[in-house]
Amino acid sequence: METEALRADALADAWLACGAISASVEDAHAGTDLETPQFGEPDGTGDALPTPMWERSRVVALFEPAVDLCQRVSLAAGLNDSTGITFTDVAEQDWVRLTQSQFDPICINENLWIVPSWHLAPAPNAINLVLDPGLAFGTGSHPTTFLCLDWLTRLDCRGLSVLDYGCGSGILAIAAARLGAQTVLGVDIDSNALIAAKTNAANNNVKLELRHSAQALTETFDVVLANILTNPLCVLAPLLVQRVAVGGRIALSGVLLSQAEQVIEAYSPYISLSIGADRDGWVRLEGKRC
Repeated sequence: METEALRADALADAWLACGAISASVEDAHAGTDLETPQFGEPDGTGDALPTPMWERSRVVALFEPAVDLCQRVSLAAGLNDSTGITFTDVAEQDWVRLTQSQFDPICINENLWIVPSWHLAPAPNAINLVLDPGLAFGTGSHPTTFLCLDWLTRLDCRGLSVLDYGCGSGILAIAAARLGAQTVLGVDIDSNALIAAKTNAANNNVKLELRHSAQALTETFDVVLANILTNPLCVLAPLLVQRVAVGGRIALSGVLLSQAEQVIEAYSPYISLSIGADRDGWVRLEGKRC
């Protein structure tokens, strides 16, 4: 059902309350020229559009078949009848297989692949990280993760100490370990992310130290990575730079091209950063501590 933005969440909640298995809110104009980017997505020019959700939203709910379904759904939507509501039968499918089919191996470069556990490694001689989509951010498909992984493969990580701040799924930390880093620490504010990172590390036969961001962090590292977002990166500037050993390197991502100067300026009292690479409107910032 299509509705205005201010009513969409309430409608989704109402349908969940009357027995929906799931409910989601989408852009009613998705796939057209009127589609509106959200959540910091680039608009094609590298700028993020601060839109308060979609002006016209589509609420989609999944229900078990029922004789009174039309009446229940209409009443929950505050309607006297089902006018404006579209009902579609969803055939039984192997949903696990269907979901898995959406995630193919990802080639970072000739030396590194991200491979879901249900796929065979396309390049057996490359480093293949086994990683399934999960609750924590980081599967290799997002441009910011790609930029950090590609950077890691171009370093000689052998024997180095690495900090992955905001580790999410642990993908960057695991890649560093597979690339020969001697010690790797992953830090995150989300306890569930740390659980996911621990599981993913075990699946890749690597040893990581994992730590909640509330715990003290006093060590220095040869390599510091942080793939977060612009605002927290700016706030964390003193902390992250202090964690870089003399002669060590830092790489930051989660930054739109239009936000790069803001982050560079935030770090300028401590370290000189420059744009190392960009991808789909996102950038990787790099620096070396002298």
